[in-house]
Amino acid sequence: MKQITFIHAADLHLDSPMLGLRHLPDTIFTRLRESTFRALKKLTNAAIEQDVDFVILAGDLFDGEDRSLRAQSRLRTEMCRLEEKGIPVYVIHGNHDHLSGSWIQLELPSNVHIFTSEVEIKTVKTKSGVIVHLYGFSYPKRHVLERKIDDYVKLEGADFHIGILHGNEGGRSEHGNYAPFTVNDLLEKQFDYWALGHIHKRAVLSEDPPVIYPGNIQGRNKKEIGVKGCLHVTLSNNSSFEFIETADVVWEEAVLDVAMARSFYEILQACQTTIKTYRKKNIGTLLTLSLKNIQLEDSKEARIVDGELVELLQEDERKEESFVWIVDVIMEQTKSSDQEWLTGKTEFYNELYETVNHYQNFEHSLESLYNHRLGKKYLSPLSDSDQEQLLQKAHEFLIKQLYQS
Repeated sequence: MKQITFIHAADLHLDSPMLGLRHLPDTIFTRLRESTFRALKKLTNAAIEQDVDFVILAGDLFDGEDRSLRAQSRLRTEMCRLEEKGIPVYVIHGNHDHLSGSWIQLELPSNVHIFTSEVEIKTVKTKSGVIVHLYGFSYPKRHVLERKIDDYVKLEGADFHIGILHGNEGGRSEHGNYAPFTVNDLLEKQFDYWALGHIHKRAVLSEDPPVIYPGNIQGRNKKEIGVKGCLHVTLSNNSSFEFIETADVVWEEAVLDVAMARSFYEILQACQTTIKTYRKKNIGTLLTLSLKNIQLEDSKEARIVDGELVELLQEDERKEESFVWIVDVIMEQTKSSDQEWLTGKTEFYNELYETVNHYQNFEHSLESLYNHRLGKKYLSPLSDSDQEQLLQKAHEFLIKQLYQS
């Protein structure tokens, strides 16, 4: 029975600047800046430990088209480790690290094979004599909007056929609609595996044959929550794929019902208990806490709004290798607090909440930001959940100012 094994990873975004996170303590921010490189090292460790036939990197290895020397150097180091073990690497470049960028290039070792701007076929013969055809292309520019899937044509003469594609399936809204395709488009090609990239959330679009987004190897903001990693894939008569965690820092969200708490101290204890459940050995965690059903009188509740709770929860976490850093505490509305308490005071508060609850003009409010030369380059459109969260943050800010007035 013929069989191959390989690592499928995508969206490494090496040396991501972690925009908007400089408010974190220096030790944690530095750890976060280093996290993409640590994740890459875990990826190569897995390839060596599993003694795979090859590695596939399905686009966006670098975070930007300029490809920093630091990122290139760290990638080269890991590729050399794979070369020493006789493991070839097959690379496509995506919309972030397209071929038209401007950079000082560090040459990669000979085991790294990069696809050109047109769909091409690369042939690999494994140590056991199995022949594999790999199909893919690298983005010639940042915006590739045409259906490149039409250019993938199966060439007979191999034991296995693997498509590598950095693109958007079915018009998913969370990322740019680059190199669009449908699952049926892929299935019609009759390949044995589709190694996808571009969507940062892991997703299995088909199991037979496998059509998979592995997600990115390291979360870069609080929208990229949960474990991140790559896939160890085995193709044979009984194909399988195993998820391997690579992230050095993970983003998490927790909702905590504190209806039974009758004091600020009890809420603090409940939060500390929750933090313990999110602590992972040798991995950092950036945690957002949402508190619901708060039953405190307004003067005590103000201590949460004013940030005292966050400060207490962050104590002693700066130097922890397995830190759990609270990045935000969100207060959900309850009858005993905020909205109903304030709306009962004056007509002004009623009008204020009415405005908040029905606000829709996000495009106008953020126009200057999205028209900024850097904003246009790095910001993606706000989803409905993004708008809702932004509105909630504005709402909390207003409440804080009202408590202090």
